Amino acid sequence: MKRIHLLPNVITAFGLSCGLFVIFKMNMIGLGDATTQVLTSTAVILLIAVVADLLDGWTARVMKAESDFGGFFDSLADAITFGVAPSVIVLKTFSFEPGTELSFLLTTSVMVFSVCGVLRLVRFNVASQMAKEDQELSAAHKKNFTGLPIPAAAAAAVSVNLFFVSEEFRWFFSMSERARGWMLFAIMILLGYLMVCRLKFPSLKTLQLRVSSFRLVFVTVLTAVITFYGVLHHFAVVFFLVAWSYVIVALLLSFIRILSGKRSKTLEDFEPEPELEEEDD
Repeated sequence: MKRIHLLPNVITAFGLSCGLFVIFKMNMIGLGDATTQVLTSTAVILLIAVVADLLDGWTARVMKAESDFGGFFDSLADAITFGVAPSVIVLKTFSFEPGTELSFLLTTSVMVFSVCGVLRLVRFNVASQMAKEDQELSAAHKKNFTGLPIPAAAAAAVSVNLFFVSEEFRWFFSMSERARGWMLFAIMILLGYLMVCRLKFPSLKTLQLRVSSFRLVFVTVLTAVITFYGVLHHFAVVFFLVAWSYVIVALLLSFIRILSGKRSKTLEDFEPEPELEEEDD
């Protein structure tokens, strides 16, 4: 039996605890009783879970402690933290009476989101196992993701839900709860589809910027100052912009690659993954 390293799994357990805390906390709240403050605090906790999700993988690679146990544990934790918790948050934000049409549709959409998130994780694990036996496939697997990663989907769902009830949004737009419900219904379905689609999404681990060191430091400091100010004073807006910028930029790159055709070498890495043919037993 292979040795199981403790530290990466402790970090994974911490991220899982964040997701469970959000689920239990939201279940103590009645339908429609989730205030902006509660939604903000749960969003921050899920962001901490995202950091933990990045950190456990990095720690395992640095310590050379990657194992099948850690991979399966990480996927199960992600399924709960990023697949179930955002759905609970969205449902608890609305006060629709159970049994009504919009309540049924919204429940259906968050179930689609959660199921697609689990399917995304299963496909990722299968692809990871296949990549271990093929160096070329392993390099491609690390460079881009096939389908929207579930932490990014969770961030997009939670951020747009928080943004719609924020003071900044209500200052410019007046949206009824029913209209918000229809919007979240469509968005959760869209995010579920993006997680299981064959479009490519860039991995931030392989991001490389070809700029001089001075410019990189200057831009980094300027971005950090603006981001910190925005997080402190306009958290909902900054969270929404950052989360959806990743989704929109990745979709634009994929669609440009599709429109340019396979003959063009530009954005070749964003060629959609071909559909796999399933064999009958």
